[in-house]
Amino acid sequence: MPTRKAQKDTEVVFYITITCYDWISLFVVTDFYKEIYKWFTILKSKGNQINGYVIIPNHLHALVYVNRTSTSINKLVGNGKRFMAYEIVTRLNALNNQELIQRLQTAVPVQERSKGKLHEVFELSFDCKPCYDKKFFLQKLDYIHHNPCSGKWNLADEYVNYPHSSAGFYDKGVQVYMKWMIIVCLSIYRLM
Repeated sequence: MPTRKAQKDTEVVFYITITCYDWISLFVVTDFYKEIYKWFTILKSKGNQINGYVIIPNHLHALVYVNRTSTSINKLVGNGKRFMAYEIVTRLNALNNQELIQRLQTAVPVQERSKGKLHEVFELSFDCKPCYDKKFFLQKLDYIHHNPCSGKWNLADEYVNYPHSSAGFYDKGVQVYMKWMIIVCLSIYRLM
């Protein structure tokens, strides 16, 4: 469900998907994983929670609990996408990847270009679905955890071994990749 409508709910977990423009594997090309973890840390610093995630080379899925004092999920994701886009372009410039820079410049719609937008790093909207019950939450958690080993992806021998996922935390009780981020699961209990 591409979101163009404002999601105003708080004290709910949202299943979100953010996709790189035209499904380009920008997260791999720019070695961007740590920057996404920094965004998660920013969300947490504002009292929100990351209840599950997976970062695939060209998109990410996350289950984000938005607390009652937070700004909307739309604003949280919009700000995150904007700052991540700046950093991805900076990294592409540092890599001198003119082909991708040109592709992202060409993709900017005319009306956005007139507002000063220079690169189309992400798809314009993002998927966002509120998880109002435990069944839906667990379905989405299972989906994101298995995503690295499904379809065309073959990113790990076992889904719990994929380093850019919360699967290791849930299935093994350990963080596979991030040392500084602890996933707080309080909102799971709210769904029960």
